[in-house]
Amino acid sequence: MFNLFQRRTPLGWLQLSHQKGKLLVALSGIAFADVLIFMQMGFQDALYDSSVRSHQILNADAVIFSPQALNFGNLATIPRRRLLQAQDVVGVESAHPMYINNVVWRNPQTRKETAIRVIGFEPDFLAINLPDVKEHLDRTKLPDTYLFDKNSRGTYGEAIKKINAGEKVTTEVDRKTITLAGTFSIGSSFGTDGHLITSDQNFLRLFPRRPAQNVSLGMLKLSPGADADRVVAQLRQHLPNDTLVMTKTEFIEFEKGYWQRNTSIGFIFSIGVFMGIIVGIVVVYQVLSTDVNAHMAEYATFKAMGYGNGFLLAVIFEEALILAMLGFVPGMAGALGLYTLARNGTGLPIFMTVTRAATVLMMTIVLCLISGTIATRKLQSADPADIF
Repeated sequence: MFNLFQRRTPLGWLQLSHQKGKLLVALSGIAFADVLIFMQMGFQDALYDSSVRSHQILNADAVIFSPQALNFGNLATIPRRRLLQAQDVVGVESAHPMYINNVVWRNPQTRKETAIRVIGFEPDFLAINLPDVKEHLDRTKLPDTYLFDKNSRGTYGEAIKKINAGEKVTTEVDRKTITLAGTFSIGSSFGTDGHLITSDQNFLRLFPRRPAQNVSLGMLKLSPGADADRVVAQLRQHLPNDTLVMTKTEFIEFEKGYWQRNTSIGFIFSIGVFMGIIVGIVVVYQVLSTDVNAHMAEYATFKAMGYGNGFLLAVIFEEALILAMLGFVPGMAGALGLYTLARNGTGLPIFMTVTRAATVLMMTIVLCLISGTIATRKLQSADPADIF
C-alpha cells in the first residue's frame, strides 16, 4: 500500500502548478482571507485581554461591588460600611476601599485633552500589585500627586523622561493642577487610554462631590489557607442585596462577559471572522471550479478508464489541501507584521499564539475542503458519453 502511495502521480499539484499565474492569484486570495481572520481574532482577544489588565494585578482574593456595575470603568458605588461588615465573616483578613472614575485630562506633553482612568486607594495598602507602584506609592501621600501609566495610548515620551528623571511635571485634570511623580505600566484598553494612580485622599479632592463613604470596589484579602469560594459564598449570605461578591477569577470573567454580551464590539469581530471564511470559500471555489471545467475532458477520460468518483474527488481535495497549506504561510506572515503595527500603534496586547495559528490553519483547511466539495458537484454527475 505504501509503495502504491509513493508511485501515485500528484495530479492535484501538477494541475495547480501548470498555470502559475492562477496559482499565485489563488494563494493571494487565501492569504488575504487568513489575514482577515487573524486580525479579527487578534483584535477580539486583545479586547478581552486588555479589559482585564487591571483585574489581574489587583492585590485581592475577592471583591465587593455594586449590582449596578457594568464593567471595571463603570462600577457604580457601594457603602463603605459593607467592607466593615465583610470583615465579620470568618476567613476575611482585611478589606480595603478603591475609588475609580474616568475623567478628561490634559496631556502633559501635547496639552491636548484625552480620556484617562483615575484609581485611588489607601497608600498604606498596595492595592495595585506592581513593583513600580510599590516603589513610588509613598509619593501619592503628597497633595495632588499622582503616578502615571507610561503605557497609556498617546504621545508621552518626553513627559515620561522628565518624570523618571525626577523633574516636576504638572498638568490639569478637570481644571485642577496635579503633579506626576512616578510611572508604572498597565496599558490602554478599549475602555480607557490609560491610568492615573493616587491616594484615596487625592482622589476625593479631585472629585469633591464624591462622598468618601461611597466606594467603587471593596478589595478583600483572605486569611492564609482560606477557601476563596467558601468565603465568598458566606459573604453573599452575610451582606445585603446591594452588593455583589466575587472571587478575583470570577471578577475577571465578569469583565469579559460584559464585552462579549453587552457591547457590539465582540459581535463585530465575530462577523469579521465569518466574512473572512466566506471570502476564502469563494476564492477557493472559483479556482477549483475553473480547474474542474478546464479539465473536464481529462476527468471524463479517467471515468471511461474505470476510475470512480472517489478518485476524482481525491484529486480535487488534494488541490484544496495544497491551496490551504500554501496560502496559510503568507497569510500568517502578513498577520504577524500587522500585529506588530497594531500593537505599536494602539498599545493593545495583540500577539500571535500557537492556539490561534492552529485554529486558523484548521479553519483554512476546512474552508478549502468545503470549496472543493462544492466545486466537484458537476464532476460527480459528468458522463464520459456527454463529454465526447
